[in-house]
Amino acid sequence: MAAPPAHADAAPSPTSPPAARDPPGRQAERSETACEDRNAESLDRLLPPVGAGRSPRKRTTSQCKSEPPLLRTSKRTIYTAGRPPWYNEHGTQSKEAFAIGLGGGSASGKTTVARMIIEALDVPWVVLLSMDSFYKVLTEQQQEQAAHNNFNFDHPDAFDFDLIISTLKKLKQGKSVKVPIYDFTTHSRKKDWKTLYGANVIIFEGIMAFADKTLLELLDMKIFVDTDSDIRLVRRLRRDISERGRDIEGVIKQYNKFVKPAFDQYIQPTMRLADIVVPRGSGNTVAIDLIVQHVHSQLEEQRKLRWDMAALASAHQCHPLPRTLSVLKSTPQVRGMHTIIRDKETSRDEFIFYSKRLMRLLIEHALSFLPFQDCVVQTPQGQDYAGKCYAGKQITGVSILRAGETMEPALRAVCKDVRIGTILIQTNQLTGEPELHYLRLPKDISDDHVILMDCTVSTGAAAMMAVRVLLDHDVPEDKIFLLSLLMAEMGVHSVAYAFPRVRIITTAVDKRVNDLFRIIPGIGNFGDRYFGTDAVPDGSDEEEPYTG
Repeated sequence: MAAPPAHADAAPSPTSPPAARDPPGRQAERSETACEDRNAESLDRLLPPVGAGRSPRKRTTSQCKSEPPLLRTSKRTIYTAGRPPWYNEHGTQSKEAFAIGLGGGSASGKTTVARMIIEALDVPWVVLLSMDSFYKVLTEQQQEQAAHNNFNFDHPDAFDFDLIISTLKKLKQGKSVKVPIYDFTTHSRKKDWKTLYGANVIIFEGIMAFADKTLLELLDMKIFVDTDSDIRLVRRLRRDISERGRDIEGVIKQYNKFVKPAFDQYIQPTMRLADIVVPRGSGNTVAIDLIVQHVHSQLEEQRKLRWDMAALASAHQCHPLPRTLSVLKSTPQVRGMHTIIRDKETSRDEFIFYSKRLMRLLIEHALSFLPFQDCVVQTPQGQDYAGKCYAGKQITGVSILRAGETMEPALRAVCKDVRIGTILIQTNQLTGEPELHYLRLPKDISDDHVILMDCTVSTGAAAMMAVRVLLDHDVPEDKIFLLSLLMAEMGVHSVAYAFPRVRIITTAVDKRVNDLFRIIPGIGNFGDRYFGTDAVPDGSDEEEPYTG
């Protein structure tokens, strides 16, 4: 929805933006085994650290190294953690992310205004996308011109609009994107690309933000930052000399030859396309308050589209189990191991031992569903043997923390050189919704068969969120295998309804869940029993009520 045109100096509504909740306070820990370098692209969504206290032993959440948060200010730090569901009960996106376009002349303060909007919004999962990342790759001749300040970087032709549009479209659809990193000192793209994923709000800023018709159609709100030309020149001098290694003569030459004419010809005329014009840039707090209030109203509309997991589960009662479900054959040996791990009197050592045995059997069973093709090898006796070999490119395991990581050793034991990713999903105790807090996935995961691991699945909410993350990273639905030691029928139906091509594999399915969405008769809290941790008194646990 496009924002209504408004005057920048209009008084803001007396209604204040709703205060965002504080992020969870427990510091995450990553076990030594799982913290090895997996040559993975990281999108680390971390919780704020607090003082560590190890006694008495309580639940811990495993995570790897952190990256800097999205935004630090003099007042506080904005963390990009805790993304609520962005999809409906069908597993499809319920509403596209809200995209704000910020246009204006060079050094007008667009980035500063963008950061002020992010701070004032005070909501998680905001993506800031800069047009500066999308300069075209220069030819040798253009590189020579740029070195002598004779290349026009302020012309629309200097930007890769096709890549900008495709990137913004994917971000609005909730998908993962790779953004080039531009080096202004060498006028070239770096070899590394930055990965962005997951947004309720996208802020796209650049001098030519409104210069393309297709790009304009993707923006839900268009803001023009109008700053005096003298101020912009002073800022540009300071920036280009101190940050980009230019000399004062070259900056002024480029400004007079390219920057000022481009502003007059291409940038200033786009002011009429803006919904809001912000005079004085970051100094205009009234305009920023007006923008923030409108975005909050849009996000509130999105919250009204949320779905009820309990209602979804009741809709599948009495339905037959889906064909995509495969349950490990209940032999006396398998049933015997279930008897041991379900017994509340079983010691922790025995619980771990028999859980590991079941995990190994489960993973061996799951591998039989991978694609295989005919192949012929020669035996040491010089004879041909007509056999089978794996027909895919690679297998990747992804564990849903924290219980899911207990299945990683079993996967590594049967899949040589398997790559491992992790996803952390916690329950918001105020809304009861699952929230995505952290993920780390290997490079090029879209080419792999992915084994998604969680030890128990009750409602299926966390499993659905994890599957949605994999789909957003372009993993085909039919290449995802959800593995769990124990599932409730409710969880099986929820996942299968949303993602009918995902293969669901388990060692047992229990018929019901109780009012707290715990599996009945169940196995208890797997993480507590396996790790020997105590239940948190206030019930705030990442695995409850959304255990999978």
